[in-house]
Amino acid sequence: MSEISAADWDRLRADDQPFLAHAFLTGLESSGSLRAEFGWTPFPLTLQLDGRIVGAAPAYLKTNSHGEFVFDWAWARAFDQHGLRYYPKLLIGVPYTPVCGQRLLVEPGTAAAAHRQALARGLLQLVDQQRLSSAHINFLPEIDAAAFAHDPWLPRGDLQFHWHNAGYRDFEDFLDRFSSKKRKNLRAERNQVSRAGIEYRWIHGDQMPAALWPQIHALYCDTFEEKGNTPALTVAFFRHLGQSLGSGLLAITAWRGGELFAMALCLRDRQALYGRYWGCREPLPGLHFETCYYQGIEYCLAEGLQRFEPGAQGEHKLARGFLPVRTRSVHHLRHPDFRRAVRQALDQERKAMRSYEEELWCHTPFRRPG
Repeated sequence: MSEISAADWDRLRADDQPFLAHAFLTGLESSGSLRAEFGWTPFPLTLQLDGRIVGAAPAYLKTNSHGEFVFDWAWARAFDQHGLRYYPKLLIGVPYTPVCGQRLLVEPGTAAAAHRQALARGLLQLVDQQRLSSAHINFLPEIDAAAFAHDPWLPRGDLQFHWHNAGYRDFEDFLDRFSSKKRKNLRAERNQVSRAGIEYRWIHGDQMPAALWPQIHALYCDTFEEKGNTPALTVAFFRHLGQSLGSGLLAITAWRGGELFAMALCLRDRQALYGRYWGCREPLPGLHFETCYYQGIEYCLAEGLQRFEPGAQGEHKLARGFLPVRTRSVHHLRHPDFRRAVRQALDQERKAMRSYEEELWCHTPFRRPG
């Protein structure tokens, strides 16, 4: 990414979502958070016209499927069982970030759609030229999906849980929309945390004391190591985000007895808050929900943000006012027999996902008319 100028890259961004910013992507590389031993080789693509960059895509060569949040482990196993090589593969997306956003960055104007189509064709050519097994474009928005709405691309859907601001005056107004039982349960969770002596402070990146970054990073590492995973992001990356994003980074910090007890690290733009990482010194009843969800909702209401995306997966979010939202990815497998088999599997997965989504909507915490 450092070989592409920030001015050239950032003028192609359609909005102020932080994850596609040149500063975010270069920070991942320069801080040591993206390394070949973690399976990531940066491979950014550009589309040029008369020497001018008119399109780009955040691309990576992957030697595993970690940090992507669109799971293709079964496809990799099937390749291996048939003596075929699945890795390296090509990924278009943002490392460690299950957030929908621009994937085909193009100049606005009458040629924008044509440039997206050119980038999509270029991906297919690249897979053939490099003899890669596949290309994957994860968490892409509808405007980008149009460039992949044909063979050989295979569409795939999933669900996340997002909070939407329906014009709530405050948190109590939000709770008033719940059924009485769900409202009582949520209040009980919040009371558990306050009774434990936890106090919260919101700290933006440009307000962060330098001495606090190592503590925040240590809590992040504890969460990953507790689950047997490798914490890829470095403390240098956290510092870089604070310096480069400023108020675009939010640390929700929980304190007890004057010491940092828990934290949730979030990013934001003009419309939305994005929950990313969390950690705590020790588990307390309700602490995770308060730190990662309720404080974020409080922040959105205070700042007038319209949406809160707390991360991937998690049916437990539904009972706390986060509703199902569809996400999409598209995939190309170069091997024609595997492409045919995966297409059939995805057809079945799509039917199951529709049934799952319908069931989720029957269990929201909100009151129903009548």
